[in-house]
Amino acid sequence: MGAAGVEPLQHAVEELDHDNLAILDLENILLTSEIVERQRDRKTHERKFVVRGTTVGGLQAEAVVKFGPLGSLFVITVYLV
Repeated sequence: MGAAGVEPLQHAVEELDHDNLAILDLENILLTSEIVERQRDRKTHERKFVVRGTTVGGLQAEAVVKFGPLGSLFVITVYLV
């Protein structure tokens, strides 16, 4: 997914594994998502977004994402809801 400008951070990869989700699930979550909350990081003051979408199997999930300085989308974490 890195070539498409989406970079899952290590914690997101671990959470995908914990919830038995695959990269294709993350892709589907992002493609079907809408923003449900806007946040600001307390230390860096970067904007973060909580987005909700569905996995390939139709389960509801959320991801916390932020944009990098060059436009890449970093996935901080992902979890089922």
